[in-house]
Amino acid sequence: MSQTPDPFTHHPELRDRITSSENSFFRHLNVDDLLRQYPELEPFRSWMHSDETREAIRAQAMARHTGDLWVFAYGSLMWDPALRFQEVRRVHAAGYARRLILKDDKGGRGTQEAPGLMAALDAGPHCEGLAFRISEQDVAAETEILFRRELIGPGYVPKFIPVTSGETVIQAITFLADHDSPDMLPDIDRSEQVHLIATGGGILGTSHDYLFKIVQQLAHLGIEDPDCAALLQDVEDYRSRNQIEVAAP
Repeated sequence: MSQTPDPFTHHPELRDRITSSENSFFRHLNVDDLLRQYPELEPFRSWMHSDETREAIRAQAMARHTGDLWVFAYGSLMWDPALRFQEVRRVHAAGYARRLILKDDKGGRGTQEAPGLMAALDAGPHCEGLAFRISEQDVAAETEILFRRELIGPGYVPKFIPVTSGETVIQAITFLADHDSPDMLPDIDRSEQVHLIATGGGILGTSHDYLFKIVQQLAHLGIEDPDCAALLQDVEDYRSRNQIEVAAP
């Protein structure tokens, strides 16, 4: 696809709804700096990928890629990609579903005392989201930032999948649920899922706020995700019944 001078040509409504790369916390995310700023996370250092491990995963994932890169976003990347991108488009991924099944008890949106949940892309009927295009000359630098953010530790598997924008098929890299990770809970029951999202919170905010932002961003795009919308309603009902107000630590 040809370059467009304005990244928001196809979606001007997103211009004020996506955090600029310069203002993103994730653009400069670094394990050593993170642990200095939040020493309470030091016990999880051994869980975090080393730079060497992460770079090996990135090299393998990107080995056959050439040209501009598309990144498929289905969770927080939809409003805060931390990437310098040339174009953003709404896309459809057949055969996958957005599921809140990744347990976070490492301090991001949950703690050991109050774990939370985040989204993963798992097998399912379909998933609507956004695709960001990165220019070829920026791919190396931007994927280093992307992998540092998405693979701070185990949980996801990077993979190129086909997504469609209108009649156009795009091969986009995304991060799938790693069922070999003990933090991935594909069989979590609804009551536990609701409880974790309702009560989890960490340095990035609450799990409830995370789910709320997903539903909000999708709604702004005119995308219906009945599963996420119903889950959010269940979480808010649970919080109301139990008078739960979760503030990030």
